[in-house]
Amino acid sequence: MIALLLLLAQADGWTAAPNQPTVGDTIRLERRVVAPAGWRVRAAKLPAGAVAEPLGDAVIVASASGSWIVRYTVVAWAPGEIALDMPPLWRLGPDGTADSLAGGTATFHVASVIPDSVRSPAPQPSLGPLRLQRASPIPLLAAILLASGVLLLLIGWRRRAARQVIDESGLALDADIPDQRWLAAGEPKAVAARAAQRLRSAVARAVPSAHEALSTTECLVAVEQAWPNAPLRELRELLQALDQVAFATAHGMDVAPLAARARALAREFGGNGGGSRAK
Repeated sequence: MIALLLLLAQADGWTAAPNQPTVGDTIRLERRVVAPAGWRVRAAKLPAGAVAEPLGDAVIVASASGSWIVRYTVVAWAPGEIALDMPPLWRLGPDGTADSLAGGTATFHVASVIPDSVRSPAPQPSLGPLRLQRASPIPLLAAILLASGVLLLLIGWRRRAARQVIDESGLALDADIPDQRWLAAGEPKAVAARAAQRLRSAVARAVPSAHEALSTTECLVAVEQAWPNAPLRELRELLQALDQVAFATAHGMDVAPLAARARALAREFGGNGGGSRAK
């Protein structure tokens, strides 16, 4: 059977493409292998050599004539005539029969990339540093002057005059929204918070030690120490009631009378008599 296959199969030699490769070029080595119908062809891996090495595994393509094209891609690193020992090829039958073919030798010529006019080329020493041409100092001076001008402008901009502040006393203030509108809108906490803030401001102006940063308890202690004759009981009741409404801890309380009493007490603390007593 093997003898019959040898008679049927004919193997041509290896061909190289392109025809005139140079050092470093990609070279394709191809060989046509004939096999009966239903048979396949396999190729072994091409080992790397000193002057040439493969760029990948072999590619096997079936042609229309029933033969197979085996292609290796190699690259050569030295000029001259190069002979590569190719690996063996295998034909595999559908019934498990195997037949091997000698790889043979692929011969091709590689040209040098160095011109023929150069005889015995040798490595040359590195060149010395190139001397730069003398440049004109005008661009450098212009850049320095421009940078200095920009710096002076930035300094002047940072030191510009302060903006004039508009006197708040000349501003027209909108009239306060009556408590009834807030209550009709369902905002009793807003009414209580505004009344408590105005009362605390009046107390702070009359008694500086009872400033608005203190809590209600601390404010009452400061008023009692600075102004023993102050209406402390009424102040305590109003502030605690307003705080309960503002923080939603008291429900159903009528806020309008509390706000009216707070305004009246604030006027009492803001009067001249209250201020002199606090001192």
